[in-house]
Order: sequence, then C-alpha cells, then structure tokens
Amino acid sequence: MQMISAAEVDQALSFPGLVETLRKAFHDGAIQPVRHHHTVERPTGAASTLLLMPAWTDFNAGGASGRGHIGVKIVTVSPDNNAIGKPAVMGLYLLLDGTTGEPQALIDGQRLTQWRTACASALAASYLAREDASQLLVVGAGALAPFLARAHAAVRPIKKISIWNRTPANAETVAAELGADGFDASAVHDLDAAVAEADIVSCATISTTPLVKGALLKPGAHLDLVGAFTPEMRESDDDAVRRARVYVDTRAGALKEAGDIVQPLASGILRHEDIVADLHELARGQKPGRGSANEITLFKSVGAALEDLAAGISVYEALKR
Repeated sequence: MQMISAAEVDQALSFPGLVETLRKAFHDGAIQPVRHHHTVERPTGAASTLLLMPAWTDFNAGGASGRGHIGVKIVTVSPDNNAIGKPAVMGLYLLLDGTTGEPQALIDGQRLTQWRTACASALAASYLAREDASQLLVVGAGALAPFLARAHAAVRPIKKISIWNRTPANAETVAAELGADGFDASAVHDLDAAVAEADIVSCATISTTPLVKGALLKPGAHLDLVGAFTPEMRESDDDAVRRARVYVDTRAGALKEAGDIVQPLASGILRHEDIVADLHELARGQKPGRGSANEITLFKSVGAALEDLAAGISVYEALKR
C-alpha cells in the first residue's frame, strides 16, 4: 500500500485536469451512499464533526473498466482548530482494489479534499458562470480559499481576485500567497461592496448566519457556496435564493445537509422543483446550465464521495509504483 503525502497529491494533479476528471466522473457515475455524519461532543469548546464518505466504481454505468476501486474518506471538522493555527478539516483517504478489497493507497485527505472541492466548484462554474467572468471574490480565508481561486481561474478568465475574511490578517495571507503565484489578488474589508462587484462569489466558511446578501449580486453573477455543510449553517440569504437559478452537486446530499438549501425549503422560499439540476444532470447534458448573460446562478456544494474517488484514483494512477 502506498502512502501518498500532500506534496505528492500536488505533484499528481492539475486544476484543468481534475475538472475534466470530475466531469467524466459525474457523467459516468459511481455508487456513493449518503455520507455518515456524526457529531462528536467535547467537554469544552465546539463539537467536532466526523464524516465517513464511501464510494465505489459503478460498473453498471459503463464508466469503469478493469477491476475498479473502492474508496472511503474519513474526515473530522473541528472549528476550534482555527484558534490554535490548525486547519479545521483533517482527514485521510483509503483507496482499495474494487475486486479484492486490498488496500492500494492511503492518501492525505486534507489535500485531496481541497483539490476535489475546488475543482467541483470550477466544474459547476464551467456550466453556470458567464464565459467572460473576470472578477472573483472568495469569502473565507481558510485552507480551501487559494484552491478555489486557482480552480475558478482554470475555467474562467479571472483577472482580479478579492479575499474577504472576518479576520483581515488571514485574508491578507491568502492574497499574498496568490500574488506570489502571479494573480492580481488583494484583501478587501467591505464585503457588501465586493459582492456587488464580483462576477463570481465563492464562499467557504462555517458561518451560521448569511454573509452574502442576494440583493447585492449583480446581473450575471454566479454564487458558489462551498461551506455551510450542516442544516444549521448558512452563507447566503433568502434574497440570493429568490433571485437565482439554483443548482447543487448532488440532490441527496444538498437536500439533507446544506443549510443554504434546507432552510429555504423549510420556509417555502425554495421548492424542490426550483432546483434546476445537479452535477450529474449538467455533465450528462440532461439539464441546462446558464441560459442568459444576465441571470444569477447559485451552486451549492456539500461534497460527494464520487469526487474523492475520482481524485483518489487519479492520484494513485499518476504515482503508483
């Protein structure tokens, strides 16, 4: 069994390449039970969340050849980690032979998650964001933020990147990292003003109160919601849902876990039939993406085990010895 580090994941993947890998994965399909979601209470501080995400190759979908693969990701989300300078999300990915069950690789789960999450958002943006989208706002300055910026820049001609975070110094750090890679990136302090200017707004936070005001989104904007992975969390308000055509990564996950979808459904702001498509339907050409230059689109991602499986296989195939 190979042990694959974060640096090796970076070596094996590219943003354009993984976007296309995920496009094929959503087109072909895989078996992916809805993830196990457990709250781990602690004597002090915020509770942690334990996520177990299994998936295996769907031979019946025609997308697999050879022996196939089984994969499972084990993830913890510990909000208090930020206060001690550690990422909130920790994890490992175990890849197995699809026929024998033999372990093939143990992959750094944090890095794999960062890559696949960002590229799933970029995949959605390839259908939903305007082709001339050039101004990107990233809301949140955690470990995922620079990945989201690079992934969106791989599918759209991003010229300017703004970073907003509750702690301005963290936004400055991410902007400096992106600047070192040649991006025109800067930290911003006025979130509302930045939302109003952006062609793409990409949010990756664990906020329990809406941050993005839908009334401020300009015609043609695309709103990419990546954080808020429980029904109690939310990154956008009701106006955003009212004004936008709504898309999700998977219906099963979003309807169960995503506060930005669950709460509007409960209040009647959103109906099930208002969700235009998921990534399977977009990748298969079964449902439409953006229909006009001026419409506002909203994509809600909660993460799918299929994404981890596809990314994990790509890493393993690139590095296997």
